Amino acid sequence: MKIINSLLAWSILLLTVLSQVVDTEDAERIISESGHTNNWAVLVSTSRFWFNYRHIANVLSLYRTVKRMGIPDSQIILMLPDDIACNPRNAAPGTVFNNMNQAIDLYGDSIEVDYRGYEVTVENFIRLLTDRWDEDHPRSKRLLTDENSNIFIYMTGHGGNEFLKFQDAEEIGSYDIADAFAQMHEMKRYNEIFFMIDTCQANTMYQRFYSPNILAVGSSELDQSSYSHHSDLEIGVAVIDRFTYYTLDFLENVEPNSTTTIDKLFEVYTFDNIHSTPGFRTDLFQRDISTVKLTDFFGNIQNLIVDEIEDDILYVANHDESGRLLEQVENKTNNVAKVSKIDFESYTKENQVNLVKLSPEQTKLIGFISFIAITGLWIVAK
Repeated sequence: MKIINSLLAWSILLLTVLSQVVDTEDAERIISESGHTNNWAVLVSTSRFWFNYRHIANVLSLYRTVKRMGIPDSQIILMLPDDIACNPRNAAPGTVFNNMNQAIDLYGDSIEVDYRGYEVTVENFIRLLTDRWDEDHPRSKRLLTDENSNIFIYMTGHGGNEFLKFQDAEEIGSYDIADAFAQMHEMKRYNEIFFMIDTCQANTMYQRFYSPNILAVGSSELDQSSYSHHSDLEIGVAVIDRFTYYTLDFLENVEPNSTTTIDKLFEVYTFDNIHSTPGFRTDLFQRDISTVKLTDFFGNIQNLIVDEIEDDILYVANHDESGRLLEQVENKTNNVAKVSKIDFESYTKENQVNLVKLSPEQTKLIGFISFIAITGLWIVAK
């Protein structure tokens, strides 16, 4: 009996391994064709205080855009100092707008802030990228990416030559971000990264990058400021920066299934539009940007194949031929209604399926043949 059990175990193991090899090959083929399997977004505002209203509006505008393009909240990490919507100076409490006509409330009811207030720190940002957290850190506040993930990282705030201020309390340097990206590459935490930064002297923040498959764009070069687009007289401050404004203006015309490429977005970053000199870093990126779709980073539409079934299985199982609900028997112990037995005979006749009833001798013969086949598999495997 032990020998038979061993043969059965070995045959099942062999069949399982063979099936997994086939599934793995199919998966690798699909991934190689698509380039990646999932998109993530990390959106960071690093400024507090009322006069930095536009930085909150910048990041919330991108948040709204990537959600519209299909990236779910579960794959968006939003870091927001979050003192603007509830600021005493806000004439419309609980709202944030990016246009003087106040057409769209960016704060709204569906916003999910992952890091708010004084949680927005340099340490938490680096830990987020490298996934260096305690075991009890919530999964919803982690960047759960892998080697098949494309990540869009957007940062906005006040910066200078190779640094970005976090809430006027600390700074992150270009070397810090570069080293964090290097760790991510070593840990296989990304397929490609699209790094976008809107701040003064923004182009200096990506000069130290050295990891592969990173595409970067900045709003201004060394010794240049990044300018706001317009102000809202009712709110009393600027509501959006020029670089982010023209980014949104372009993306609003891009549909989730669009084939528009990133180089078309870069074309709108002219000096006449943003009043500063934008910068692009493409030498680390392995693909030609004229072939890279915007949806490779901003979208998350999955191509699914849905099976078409002529009959509703649940309906057939719970109704007779005349369409009446099958008789239910009340269970007196737990008051749970149970559906009576399904009339499989009529269902199979309806679908022209012939069921063969085996005799005891035929059953034994099939069992014997199966045993011989499994024994042969075991001998071959050994």
